[in-house]
Amino acid sequence: MRRLRTALLLAVLAAVIVGVGVYRISWHPPKHLAVAPFCQGNPASLVPGQGLKVMTWNVQYLAGKRYVFWYERPGARAADERPTPADLAHGLDEVARVVREENPDVLLLQEVDNQARASYYQDQLALLRERLADLYSCSAQAYEFKAAFVPRWHLLGSVGRTVATFSRYRIERAERLQLPLPGNALTQLFAPRPALLSSYLNVADGSLFAVLNTQLGRYHAGSDTQRSQLVALRGRLDRLESQGTPWLLGGDFNALPLGQYRRLEPSLQPYYAPDSDLHLLWERYPMVPSNAQAGGLQRGQWLTYFANGSHGNGPDRTLDYFFHSPQLAQLDARVRQEDTLGISDHLPLLISITLPKTDAKR
Repeated sequence: MRRLRTALLLAVLAAVIVGVGVYRISWHPPKHLAVAPFCQGNPASLVPGQGLKVMTWNVQYLAGKRYVFWYERPGARAADERPTPADLAHGLDEVARVVREENPDVLLLQEVDNQARASYYQDQLALLRERLADLYSCSAQAYEFKAAFVPRWHLLGSVGRTVATFSRYRIERAERLQLPLPGNALTQLFAPRPALLSSYLNVADGSLFAVLNTQLGRYHAGSDTQRSQLVALRGRLDRLESQGTPWLLGGDFNALPLGQYRRLEPSLQPYYAPDSDLHLLWERYPMVPSNAQAGGLQRGQWLTYFANGSHGNGPDRTLDYFFHSPQLAQLDARVRQEDTLGISDHLPLLISITLPKTDAKR
């Protein structure tokens, strides 16, 4: 009996030690987390009524298009695990080239790595900040995936992936909002944690302009997680609107507009909801591209996703969008397709807007 009690005690002790170790190497952020923006020099403030050019782009951690990664073809033994350092360097060059040519006032990036084994522990925000130092005075980032060690065969090391926002104008403050997650506390330990990065830019009249950056989780049949994430986004937008704060939301939503589901190859349809839950946002706020643009005769101009290893000749779906406050006037929008097909699996989406001429709160 004594040996049995000793064995049970040792088993419990071992389980506690393992549990503590697992907890320590995984990440447990609070629902709301203040983010310290980085600013250099004396950045200018926005002026009421001024125009702004904004770009959103999922840069696929600078990996390029020469690979079909393991998470893109689950179960495929020959799928690639990570790019070479040379391809990461080329990806950095190409992303910097496009950004410099477009010269947006605000830049929203998704899938920017920081201390991840898959990208050789690069701090990609710092690398981009160095390349773009003359364009952007301020930046902020929020993690969507972070762990000191992930015990999955294709990872077996640290992960660190963020959404990052660059601004020519002063970011007064920033915050990370945790979006709803699938599964339970155990399955969430080493899984991505999609989030919303909100950056608040100074306006000369004393008000703020909110720039929001996100990447939603992928759709899974039988799960309402993506819908719950969109409900959370709508709640945050409604709150900003009720406060009179003008806002712009951009990012990779992993969801299709009306009409594109039926045009997808049957093998791809299970990865998307037949009836897009994006209606939770577009029913209240302007969406770019609109359903009419993304599903009309010129829909090819609004496609933003070109899968790695795709057998097609170009992008075949729209996954990236802007939504904006009705207080903003939209001037122009487009997808830069012509020379970006080899940089990432996503293409950059641009919008030009005008801020309200007066503080809406007054």
